[in-house]
Amino acid sequence: MATRLERLLAPLRRLLPAPWHYPALDLYADRQHHLHLVGSIHMGTRDMSPLPAALLNRLARADALVVEADITHGDSPFIEQPEDAPLACRLSSDELAQLQHLSETLAIDPQRIDRLPGWQIALMFQAQQAQRLGLRPDYGIDYQLLRQAHAWRKPIIELEGPQSQLAMLQALPDNGLALLQDTLTYWHSNARLLQTMIGWWLSARPVRRQGHLPGSFSGALNDVLMVQRNHRWREQLLALPAGRYVVAVGALHLFGEENLPSLLREKKEPA
Repeated sequence: MATRLERLLAPLRRLLPAPWHYPALDLYADRQHHLHLVGSIHMGTRDMSPLPAALLNRLARADALVVEADITHGDSPFIEQPEDAPLACRLSSDELAQLQHLSETLAIDPQRIDRLPGWQIALMFQAQQAQRLGLRPDYGIDYQLLRQAHAWRKPIIELEGPQSQLAMLQALPDNGLALLQDTLTYWHSNARLLQTMIGWWLSARPVRRQGHLPGSFSGALNDVLMVQRNHRWREQLLALPAGRYVVAVGALHLFGEENLPSLLREKKEPA
């Protein structure tokens, strides 16, 4: 529960967020919820471990860790998906040529992925791209936070969970073909974006949250994968019992229109 002094300082903190040496900001959403909102990267480099001492201190003092999903169980939800039409029937000739080129570059067997859902191929390619940049799942920010929370027997709250995330992907139109197409379209800008976010975590200087980052989703996908989830998460976070929370979500949820911090700053409407 916030102290009287903390309640008095809350408005000032909203105007002058603490300059953390990693992508994060403090939000006093409604004077009952102190949220240390962390822009996570789901895969990281060896240099991103151990986590910053300031972040570990925040976790130690928190009532719970809030994440998109607890990914420490190691179960893959991407098995035995229904077959789709061959990629030659789903992609344009230019898209197919680019996919075949990337498959060769990433040493992915085209026959292995030919009948997979578009969203699954997209995630495979994105994971391979991240690995080529030196990123590994064990060094992901949310993974490291989860491991530490488990070690400290800290409560863990999932905003979605792996099965809900899988259901969201399976519900995408055309088996997530647009996600695959966006992965091809934004391939190089996504690599630059990953390098930018890595730099935030390796920087020795305070990280100032930028107002805009290059997009990696088309309008319709951005609405489903970013905006709608931000709105759901806002309601879930404000429904938590009063207390202190470390909240680790994908860094892109901190940016763009209707980003999570801006939604949390809005006044909660009375029930």
